[in-house]
Amino acid sequence: MHSKVNRRTMRRRIRYRIRRKVSGTPATPRLAVYRSLKHIYAQVIDDETHRTLIHASTLDKEVRDAAGSGNVAAAKRVGEVVGQRLKDAGIENVVFDRGGFIYHGRVKALADAVRSAGVKL
Repeated sequence: MHSKVNRRTMRRRIRYRIRRKVSGTPATPRLAVYRSLKHIYAQVIDDETHRTLIHASTLDKEVRDAAGSGNVAAAKRVGEVVGQRLKDAGIENVVFDRGGFIYHGRVKALADAVRSAGVKL
């Protein structure tokens, strides 16, 4: 008998496969993205010290004022905020962790916005 493989299980497998290859250091932290139906979240993580350096989401006051929270425009705004916070912290390079989500739509919009802020992914 085969076990039931649903969307959540597949995303978990992909996420673990990505995390085997992608790890954040103090010099180049990991930009992790989580996408829910209503919101999008981004964290910049140093995996060596297990600390979150920077975070932003559609729940932040800076982003919440924009129209909508689960759309591409909101994801782009979150990416701009993350990019600005990275520049303020003096971080130029990050490694991108898409968290098992397809690099398309909101995830891509967030990554492009971080790049447009001058951070190298």
